[in-house]
Amino acid sequence: MKRTSVALLVGLMGSGLVASPAGAASVWSDPLASQTTAVEAATFWLGDGGANLKSATPYSVQTAVDDVSPRGDVPADGKPGSVPPISPATPGEANATSGKVFFVGADGLPHWCTGTAVQSQYRNLVATAAHCVYDTQRSDATLGKWVFVPGYSDGTAPRGLYVGKQAFTHYDFPAYGDYDRDYAFVNVYSGLVSSASGELSNGGRLVDSVGGQGLAWNQPLGSSVEVLGYPAGSHPDGKQFYTGDSLESSKGDTTAAMAPSLKAEELAAVGSPFTGEGALGSSWLLRYDNSSRTGLLNGITAGVSDTDGNLRYDTSLSPYFDGELSEVYRAAATMWSGTVLPA
Repeated sequence: MKRTSVALLVGLMGSGLVASPAGAASVWSDPLASQTTAVEAATFWLGDGGANLKSATPYSVQTAVDDVSPRGDVPADGKPGSVPPISPATPGEANATSGKVFFVGADGLPHWCTGTAVQSQYRNLVATAAHCVYDTQRSDATLGKWVFVPGYSDGTAPRGLYVGKQAFTHYDFPAYGDYDRDYAFVNVYSGLVSSASGELSNGGRLVDSVGGQGLAWNQPLGSSVEVLGYPAGSHPDGKQFYTGDSLESSKGDTTAAMAPSLKAEELAAVGSPFTGEGALGSSWLLRYDNSSRTGLLNGITAGVSDTDGNLRYDTSLSPYFDGELSEVYRAAATMWSGTVLPA
């Protein structure tokens, strides 16, 4: 397994490496918004009746992967582990742990990926693909005005909007562009809602409102996962079209794969018809329970592929969730975020 030791201690609120126990993963962290800029971000997305939410387009950076090949297995780097989920506040509702993450890209335009609420100490964590947080088109930059809208549906934010405060990923992604580490966890401020007059008010903590998926690492491949995301656009053959306006799901068994063009040698793959745009960041939920709408996050879509050359996307790809991912999660899971507006 690839491993980079930590040599520098940096505070959690700063940009750069975060110290981890000896032999553990290198954790990279960056601030996304102060309380002042969080208000600006929320106003940008919720103002004018949510016009920017509605006009945002699916992120199309690094979506389709051509050179995918199977491999025998991806070795675990330790014992299997997991964190249990928390059910939604109102069981039986549509799954609101899934939603869209919105941001402004290097082109200055609004875009979105898929994100997922994950259980953590302060109930404030969102998981998505690292390249839906870190701008791979500009070095040393995060994507601007980053927010999460859980339960997004048809241009609305039914559970409010959550502004990203701090981002965490593995050092190898921003430093080396290693897509074996294309995952990120983002602490979000408590939710914001907008009145009919456009006035913002504080809501509650993310997971208190919508529930939070669990997390699993060093799990054997060959298990069934539920893939949840917001794919958009058509397959290359033009015969299937996703609008990106509602949550879609597919199910399949995981296998091992590699994609040399992404410097990715330790990927998980699952059969899925999702297009890449919009579905980047989709959750792969192990042991998914339809009644509680919860499971264990065990993959995040980093790209899609047409592996049989029939002009239809048939496979989604994710970094393999190992012990180094769990260290990134643990660093993010213990960070408090608070509210944007005064209580």
